This record gives sequence, structure tokens and C-alpha cells, in this order.
Amino acid sequence: MVGEDRVMMSGKELRRLHVVRQAMEQHLTQVQAGTLLGLTDRHVRRLIQRVRQEGDRGLVHRGRGQPSNRRMAEPIKAKILRLYAQRYGDFGPTLAAEKLAERHGLGVSAETLRAWLLATGVGHFRRRTRPHRAWRERKPHVGELIQLDGSHHEWLEGRGPRCVLMAYIDDASSRVFARFYAYEGTIPAMDSFGRYVKRYGIPLALYTDKHTTYQSPAAPTVQEQLAGVEPTSQFGRALGELGVELIPAHSPQAKGRVERLFKTFQDRLIKELRLAGIATIEEANRFVEGYLPIYNRRFAVPAAQAADLHRPRPAGWDLDRILCCKTRGVLRRDWTVAYHGHLYQIHDNLRATHVVVEDRVDGSIRITHHGRALDYHVITARPVRPAEPPRGHASRRPVTPRPDHPWRQRLLPERRNQAPAAMT
Repeated sequence: MVGEDRVMMSGKELRRLHVVRQAMEQHLTQVQAGTLLGLTDRHVRRLIQRVRQEGDRGLVHRGRGQPSNRRMAEPIKAKILRLYAQRYGDFGPTLAAEKLAERHGLGVSAETLRAWLLATGVGHFRRRTRPHRAWRERKPHVGELIQLDGSHHEWLEGRGPRCVLMAYIDDASSRVFARFYAYEGTIPAMDSFGRYVKRYGIPLALYTDKHTTYQSPAAPTVQEQLAGVEPTSQFGRALGELGVELIPAHSPQAKGRVERLFKTFQDRLIKELRLAGIATIEEANRFVEGYLPIYNRRFAVPAAQAADLHRPRPAGWDLDRILCCKTRGVLRRDWTVAYHGHLYQIHDNLRATHVVVEDRVDGSIRITHHGRALDYHVITARPVRPAEPPRGHASRRPVTPRPDHPWRQRLLPERRNQAPAAMT
């Protein structure tokens, strides 16, 4: 059997491959592809030639895993940081770099020194600037950037439960996709994004706020610090597997398009739901499926460029395996796994210490090892240890030491002599 030829690519390289393929199929010009990727058209032609000669592997970065040729020797770096800590602790990076070159003959750029100091936790020289907000032009292509947010509001005006509207709006065309959920969290985000992908395809980037659903608030672990990566949420991990860039917005004004959409919906959609007599989330979702095409025909605008940058969902991909919560669980010696208060008995004989528990959007549980699904069943009742009968305390008779007991022999002589007199 011939082995599969697998190519490991980062999310950036996947997006680059998609745009280059669009240029090769003449859906985009080389200049437009270079603008999307931040490259020159000459570089785009080189990438196209690589893909034609080497296939998808041609876009993998050639320097991956190789140390930089311009790196500074570690002893010199340690000496510079030691001198800074001893003599220039209150200096900014620019002035410190000048003094290191003048007084010690150690040449280092100010930005390199700045990065070293920030990595070691020295950041007193940071400048606090006022936030500047400027108008941003729409993205030229559909699927290039999608704004995502959830609106907590009294959408049913007391006729039903309080709910959240998860809305997606395309930055280029203002085309809207939305769905109601009971809360804003990981499962609603994955379910809504999966429905979006099935309808329109995989976008290049999502623009969200810093809600814990999208941005993990956890501190990085030791392994993450050593790897130089930031902790990600379950939703962010799923987007990374799909090759979708997750861009955090630092203010509500930055994602003003979806914020203005909620303002419009809180006026128009609420009244439409009232007129239709909607009182449940299920009825609201059925109503929205028919309402959004009418809304998009009226308010959506044509994109500046005709090309749609949504990537089609690959035929071999199972979205349910990606858009789910994955937790690394400990496989005990009796082949059981504890997860969320339940105990699962694994039927497969494994030589492993950990497995992956996949919590699906539909509520089902899937346990895998190296991507292979394992057979299991839920242990509904654990064996109860029989209670031991209470142990009674037997009454103990007082013990009188015999006359020749060592305890009596240790009595003082005067007490031995006085004892008979006291008894008479």
C-alpha cells in the first residue's frame, strides 16, 4: 500500500496557497493576489512556479526549523543583558544601545534590545499612547474578512426566554448570516460557524471581540511558554485547524459593522418577530432563515472585486471532528476515562496514558487516540463498597498491679515506708 504524502502547513501558508491557486486559475490577477498576501506580483509569480514544480509543498517556508543566520551569540546577548541590569536599568532601549556601543563596544540595534528586554519582563519604557481610530475601507473580496459577534437582548420581548443572536456579516458585501441561541459560548459559536461554512464556505479571517469564547483568558503553561505560543480557546483551536485567521478587536468601534447591524436588528427584527408571534428560539431560527435572504437582497452591497475567497469545504474533512471541544483525558490502568463527572469504559486494548475526548456540538461524546475512534460505554452505576458494622467499645476492667510489679518497686523508699502506716 502506498503511503499518503502529507504536507504540514501553517494557517498562513494555507491562506497563501488558496490565494495562489485562485491566481493560477485566473480568478485573481497576480497583482490582486500580491495585494491580498502583502507580496509583490514578482513574488507571486515565483510562488506559482513553485506550486507547479513541487505541488503544495512548494509553499512551505524553506527556513522552518533552521536557526537564523543573523542571530547574536548567546554569550554576547547574556553580557548585554547583564550590563543593562547593572548600569542602565532605567535607560530606554535607544539610549542603552548607544551607551553599550560607545562605552563597551557592543553593537546591538535598539529594536533588538527592546525585544530582549520585553521577553525578560522589562517594560517600563513602553509609551502609553491615546487610542486612534480611523475609518477603514471595506475589504474588496467576499470571504476575505467576516465580523462575528453575539447580541444579548430581549429579542422575544418577554414572550419567550432571553436569547443571544450570533451574527456574521461579510466586510465586503454586508451579507448577513445569523442564528439565535440560549447563550453565547463555545458550542453556539461552533454550531453557528459550522452552519455558515456549509452554506458559504471557509472564510480567510474572522474578526471578533475578546470574549472568552474566542480569546482564552488562561495564563500560558510552561509548555506553551517554551514553545513560544499563546493559549487559545477551543473555538480558536478549531479555526486554526481550518486555516481561518482569528483577529481580535480591541474596541467595539473596530467592528462597527456588526455593531450597527445589531442596532438595526434590535429595531427591525424585533418588530418582525412580534408581528409573527414568535415565542421560542426554535421558531425564531425558522423565521430568520426566511427573513435573512430578503434582508440581504435589500441591504447587501456588491463587493469591489468579483472573486469569492471562501474556500470550499474539502470532501474528506469532517467538520464535526474539528468544530468540537477536545480535551486530553487520562487513561487509567483499568481502561477507564473520567470526564465531566462520568466514567467511560474503553473496550480497545491500548498502550497509552492519554486519550482525546471530543465533546460534539450535538451533545455526543467521541473518544479518540491518534485520530482513531475508540469503542466505549458509559459506566452508569459504580460498585458501592458495603458499609462495615460499627465497632463497639468493650468495657475494660481496672487492673491492679501485683505487689512485685516494677512500678511498685520504683516508688520512693519513704513512700513505701509510709504506705502501711497510712492504711492502719
